Amino acid sequence: KMDLFCEIVQALVALAALAFIVVIVVAHVTAGMANLTRHEKEKYFPTATGGKELFPSLHDPHSRELSVVIPAYNEELRSEPVLKEASHIVSLIQKQDPSFTYEVIVVDDGSKDKTTEVALQYTRKYSADKVRVLTLVKNRGKGGAVRMGTMSSRGKLILMADADGATKFSDIVKVEAGLNDLNPKPENMAISCGSRAHLEEESVAQRSLFRTFLMKGFHFLVWFFCVRGIRDTQCGFKLFTREAALRTFSSLHVERWAFDVELLYIAQCFKIPIAEVAVNWTEIEGSKLVPFWSWLQMGRDLVFIRLRYITGAWKLQSPRKTD
Repeated sequence: KMDLFCEIVQALVALAALAFIVVIVVAHVTAGMANLTRHEKEKYFPTATGGKELFPSLHDPHSRELSVVIPAYNEELRSEPVLKEASHIVSLIQKQDPSFTYEVIVVDDGSKDKTTEVALQYTRKYSADKVRVLTLVKNRGKGGAVRMGTMSSRGKLILMADADGATKFSDIVKVEAGLNDLNPKPENMAISCGSRAHLEEESVAQRSLFRTFLMKGFHFLVWFFCVRGIRDTQCGFKLFTREAALRTFSSLHVERWAFDVELLYIAQCFKIPIAEVAVNWTEIEGSKLVPFWSWLQMGRDLVFIRLRYITGAWKLQSPRKTD
């Protein structure tokens, strides 16, 4: 009996080893390269009068104090409140400090509704110098949309914010304070992440046991494979110095939901200081996440992120201009 047990254990270990090798091979073979190319139409933004102008590049020196990048996919109904709030808050900051300059970049991620038309109303209201719309020819995913907007920005600081307004835009004051507290900032590189970790206990009480299990499993995979020291990697409210944005987004490969994790993994590889700051957060109806399948996809992406860097399928890139 003992011999049979040992044979079964050996067979299981061999199967596990074979499965691990298969996963590594699949991760390596299916690894796509960072897609920094643009369609010709994505190189321009519409002006308030109906013309078009060429987007600048993140490689250029900054010409604004703040860029706000808002990715939007089929957000015709939910984007207007956050655009209104963002425009209001930055206008208030500008009134208090007339030298403060800003821009809001709405990235329509291949929407099938009138997301672009809603955003263009604000271009006409505030001018294309303050509100710009980048309409992607096809859907890239949230990470791809954020990257395209960031690579087109002019700000000394760059804030990514979700189109649903789940985090109040006024919390920019908190994340900026967190950024300023980071010292030293090597080569002026630093990131400040909005965080909902302080709300986790309350959220667990409201979630089903299954969703809580998925959430805990995801957090464990993030910690085990990619990012340590950051409790909430997924909050869509992050502030970057221009230098940190250029360094991290130039290497980003993941364009879907797990892109935040790769972004922070890249930052930690480059030893970029990261602050985590508690922000207000409200769950907004209409999320694009399909609970089970989205968590499953993100879990797979987390494992693949680490394996692809380990096997050399992905490498940390030096910043280079987009085509």
